[in-house]
Amino acid sequence: MTRDFPKEFIRFIQVEKGLARHTLESYTRDLERLNAWASKNKKSIEDLDRSDLRKWIASLSRDGLAPTSVARAVSAARGFYKFLLLDGHIKHHPAEDLDTPQRFNYLPKFLTEDEINSLLSAPDVSTEEGIRDRTILEVMYATGLRVSELIGLKQTDVDLMTGLIVCHGKGNKERRVPLGKSAIHWLQQYAAVKAGYGKPSSPFVFLYRGKQFTRQLAWAMIKSRAEQVGIKNVSPHTLRHSFATHLLQHGADSRSVQALLGHSDISTTQIYTHITDGHLRAAYNRHHPRARKKD
Repeated sequence: MTRDFPKEFIRFIQVEKGLARHTLESYTRDLERLNAWASKNKKSIEDLDRSDLRKWIASLSRDGLAPTSVARAVSAARGFYKFLLLDGHIKHHPAEDLDTPQRFNYLPKFLTEDEINSLLSAPDVSTEEGIRDRTILEVMYATGLRVSELIGLKQTDVDLMTGLIVCHGKGNKERRVPLGKSAIHWLQQYAAVKAGYGKPSSPFVFLYRGKQFTRQLAWAMIKSRAEQVGIKNVSPHTLRHSFATHLLQHGADSRSVQALLGHSDISTTQIYTHITDGHLRAAYNRHHPRARKKD
C-alpha cells in the first residue's frame, strides 16, 4: 500500500507545531497542488528534484496565483521535504534555498486616520450590539490582532488595570500587547453590558448570543460597518495593516512593530516600510520647496 506522505506531514505539523486550522488547510491545498503536478508529470511527489520544483513554481505563477500564495506553497514544500529527509525517506532536500517570487510586490490596503475615525463611529453605541461592535473595532485597531486572535481572547487574557492583553498567535505563540485608553474605555463599556446578562456562559470576551464570536461574524460586521460610512473592501486584516502603518508613520521602529504584530521574521514587517516610504515621498513632494522644480 502506497503511503500518503503529504497527509503524514500535515498530521505531524498539526501535532508538533500547533498551527492554526486555516494554516493547515492552506498547506494541505498547497501539497495537493504539488501532488497533482507530480502525477501529471508521471512522478511521485517524494521523487521530485530541484528542477521539478522550479517548473512547479513557474506553473503556479502561470495559473495566476498571487506571489504571496506561491511563496506560501513553496514554504509548505520546504517543510514537507525537510520532514521526508529527517524521516529518512529521501537523501537530499530538493526545496532547500529554493527561490520564490518576490512576496511583497503589492501594498496592502490600509485606512487613513480619518477613515479609521469614521469606521469607529459607525456603530450605534446606544445599543448593546453597537457597543460590542465599537469595542471590537477599537481593540483590533489598538492592538493589530489577527481576527483569529481577537475571537480567541478570553476574559483572563485581558487586564484593564495594566492595559495589557495576552494573545495567542500562530503556532500558539503567546505575546503581550498594550491597550490604549480608548480601547480600555470601550472594553469597560462592553463589560458593563455583559454584566447585565448575569453569570457569563462563555469564557470568551466577544460573544454572539452567549457564544464565542466567529471569524465569519467578525468579517461580516467589519465589512458592514465600513460600508455604512462609505468605505469599501475592508476586512479584519485592513485594521491590522492600518495599525502597523500608522505606528510607523508616527515614528515607531520596525522591530517594535514586529513584536506587536507577532511576526517571527522582520522581513514580514518590511512590507510596511514600502508603505511608509510612499508616505514620506508624498510628504516630501508636498512640502519641499524644490521637490517639483526642474530648473
